[in-house]
Amino acid sequence: MRQASQCLAIPTDGKGLYEVTWAVHRFVESERIETGLLTVFCRHTSASLLIQENADPDVQADLKRFFEAVAPENAGYIHGAEGPDDMPAHIRAALTQTQLSIPIADGRMVLGTWQGIYLFEHRRAPHRRSIALHLIGV
Repeated sequence: MRQASQCLAIPTDGKGLYEVTWAVHRFVESERIETGLLTVFCRHTSASLLIQENADPDVQADLKRFFEAVAPENAGYIHGAEGPDDMPAHIRAALTQTQLSIPIADGRMVLGTWQGIYLFEHRRAPHRRSIALHLIGV
């Protein structure tokens, strides 16, 4: 049994979905683990992770619109010290995921044909987000 870990630094330009599939793929490929489990972990409380369709950009547009409606800015939140987009970002992160578990088989992530891994940035301002990767297997 072997283990490997790495952190990815993902720059964002503000709210939106940022595909990180290829960066994660390169890590898995470089470790040469044939069978195992990959954990992808977002180290933030105002951003999250999604496995989502990577073929039709309308999916991303609809997801962004949905989350804007579910957790709008200026909705009378108590927490506001970091700006009007911070509490909605926390709510959106709570409704999504900060950790993904992805099986590894034949040295590759077992993702579906149209699935990609995305960092979902919930804040308006640009950020440099950190994603921790941990791979265990043989």
